[in-house]
Amino acid sequence: MFITPAYAQAAAPGAGDFLGMILPLVLIMGVFYFLLIRPQQRKMKAHQEMLKKVGKGDTVITSGGLIGKVVKVVDDNELQVEVGENVKVRILRTGIADVRAKGEPVKSE
Repeated sequence: MFITPAYAQAAAPGAGDFLGMILPLVLIMGVFYFLLIRPQQRKMKAHQEMLKKVGKGDTVITSGGLIGKVVKVVDDNELQVEVGENVKVRILRTGIADVRAKGEPVKSE
């Protein structure tokens, strides 16, 4: 029933497992960053650059699915888009989902 000095002075059994618990979490975070977060940031940055370059004469697709031609750049945030014969709407740049074609500037009337 005597406890030997070797057992009495031994470290707690779970002390060395801290690194074993943290390392998989760090690896999972790394995988998430490189496979999910980083590509999404690149895509968002490319979309922002595309929105900055939208100009008069471009054919655009709005978030709502309308396809039209940019007739006028109202200001930094708004565009006037012709979606049909003499049907012009004002939309926000952030409402543009894609630019289909860079076109010739529309002649002002």
